Amino acid sequence: MSTPYPFTAVVGQEDLRLALLLNAVSPTVGGVLVRGEKGTAKSTAVRALSALMPEVDVVSGCRFSCDPDSPDPGCPDGPHAPGAFASRPARMVELPVGASEDRLVGALDIERALAEGVKAFEPGLLADAHRGILYVDEVNLLHDHLVDLLLDAAAMGASYVEREGVSVRHASKFLLVGTMNPEEGELRPQLLDRFGLTVEVAASREPDQRVKVVRRRLAYDDDPAGFAARWADEEAAVRARIVAARELLPSVRLGDGALRQIAATCAAFEVDGMRADIVMARTATALAAWAGRTEVLAEDVRQAALLALPHRRRRNPFDAPGLDEDKLDETLEEFGGSDGDGHDGGGDDDPDPGPGGGPGGQPEPDDAPQGDGDAAARPEAGEGGEPQPSGGGGEQSPARAAEPFRAKALSVPGLGEGAAGRRSRARTEHGRTTGARRPRGALTKLHLAATVQAAAPHQRARGRSGPGLMVRRDDLRQAVREGHESNLVLFVVDASGSMAARQRMSAVKGAVLSLLLDAYQRRDKVGLVTFRGSAADVALPPTSSVDAAAVRLESLPTGGRTPLAAGLLRAHEVLRVERLRDPARRALVVVVTDGRATGGPEPVALAGRAARLFAAEGTASVVVDCESGPVRLGLAGRLAGELGGTAVTLDELRADSIAGLVKDVQGSRRAA
Repeated sequence: MSTPYPFTAVVGQEDLRLALLLNAVSPTVGGVLVRGEKGTAKSTAVRALSALMPEVDVVSGCRFSCDPDSPDPGCPDGPHAPGAFASRPARMVELPVGASEDRLVGALDIERALAEGVKAFEPGLLADAHRGILYVDEVNLLHDHLVDLLLDAAAMGASYVEREGVSVRHASKFLLVGTMNPEEGELRPQLLDRFGLTVEVAASREPDQRVKVVRRRLAYDDDPAGFAARWADEEAAVRARIVAARELLPSVRLGDGALRQIAATCAAFEVDGMRADIVMARTATALAAWAGRTEVLAEDVRQAALLALPHRRRRNPFDAPGLDEDKLDETLEEFGGSDGDGHDGGGDDDPDPGPGGGPGGQPEPDDAPQGDGDAAARPEAGEGGEPQPSGGGGEQSPARAAEPFRAKALSVPGLGEGAAGRRSRARTEHGRTTGARRPRGALTKLHLAATVQAAAPHQRARGRSGPGLMVRRDDLRQAVREGHESNLVLFVVDASGSMAARQRMSAVKGAVLSLLLDAYQRRDKVGLVTFRGSAADVALPPTSSVDAAAVRLESLPTGGRTPLAAGLLRAHEVLRVERLRDPARRALVVVVTDGRATGGPEPVALAGRAARLFAAEGTASVVVDCESGPVRLGLAGRLAGELGGTAVTLDELRADSIAGLVKDVQGSRRAA
């Protein structure tokens, strides 16, 4: 087994270390969500925490880690006789992004359940993590239904498995830690709220601290065991402090004054529900115990707010988590009297800035973060024949997006088999049952009627003499289910001078922002290609982060000619590469343009040939027609015909528009 990096050797990241330690002291805080750029020691710190957790006593032979002093009365391996127990280190269980539901919650042996009437249950990761740590790296990439199961178990302290009338329940209490890079997509606000605490991490910009990170990491890589031995005393001190804080925790008093500050703070920041109040109370109590006190102070309430509230203020996918610390200090002072003095923000409010109590701070090995590599847009010549605002053909300053609206549903025709989502019809593990088939590999969703129908004709030949149905492996049938998948929504946006000349870019950006919001809610990947001047650029390669797309859109400049063909060809290349990476994910191309094509020889004919490439491959497409004014040329409609898709106006894109019903790509393609 490899030697983990010592927790007390991590450099910086005070908030991250404190949040992890508070959950180690009081698991009822509700876990930690760690958000940050790549290479900031998120995974290193979480894995290092497991070595600090006190050992646990478990019933000997129990697969569900029952506590011998208070075993779970409903344990599938129970009832447990008093006596035999063993001590072992607390486990840290990692949940892979691609894990199945059975791997997470466990699986029933359906064949034995039908034939023998026994509950043959194989525990999953939720059972393995009981009384330990469950770590989910890249939690934002985990399928939604797995996140729901995970957070339900964390909230209830138990896991339930039900299949065709056979159910199993077992205890599952664990310290939940999730890490994520916001650039790869956000969690829904409802799921964010289920994590007790959240911390934002970033690599230090101080050269001296970065040097320290590199030196420690190199020393660890050269001799992991020797490096860990040099930090053994500090690790032991933190481990002992966790044990002492756990013992002190029941004696900590949360006074009426502190509780009033907590309630006032949550009300002042308008967080939804009461979960924030409860989490803040538990966090403040754990902070006091960690500091060795039996009374919760105003400084504990302030630090608890900084850890428990920022992610709960996120109302939509384009809101950045955060907290106004001046407003926080004012609220604490107003409702705390002499107790509520303001303090400086950040990690300085930790009663003990070095959670190890020893020298040197904490670890932060891993790669250094990379900067944003966006290239500045080039000014282009004006579009011939178009009056240019502000005089001439130069690049115009970016227009602000109009207020987003609820967009109509756009879907990809046919039946896909991509990642679970909420846009297009697909064969999925969850949804309504539409048929049955023989299982390919392990059986996951039993079609009971089809299984019984397959087994029934063979009962006499198998020598059945009792009431039980004799079922064999060949009789089992997998349920075929239909649900919805997520897609790649690739936006191809016209940023030429003709868009800016008619002052339409604000409305266009508002429409694209509305579609991005819709893509977020439907769990799609998004990409952004823009064209203007003489070329097209990939402003954002396909990603799960609609936030990043919104940022690119907001700063999108306009001006120059309209190289429509270049934009379509660049989009076609993006799709080609993406199919190699993720062949199961189907694409929906959304072209936002007035349909004009200028610049170069035969620009209209060239754009038509580029559009027909999409039609030949059967790529679903929608053209958002941005043409305005009393005289319409219908160019966007012609482009939609070449693409084999449909055209909608900006007004028709609104879900509450009376201009028409929901635009389904398949139906419009038939009409074309």
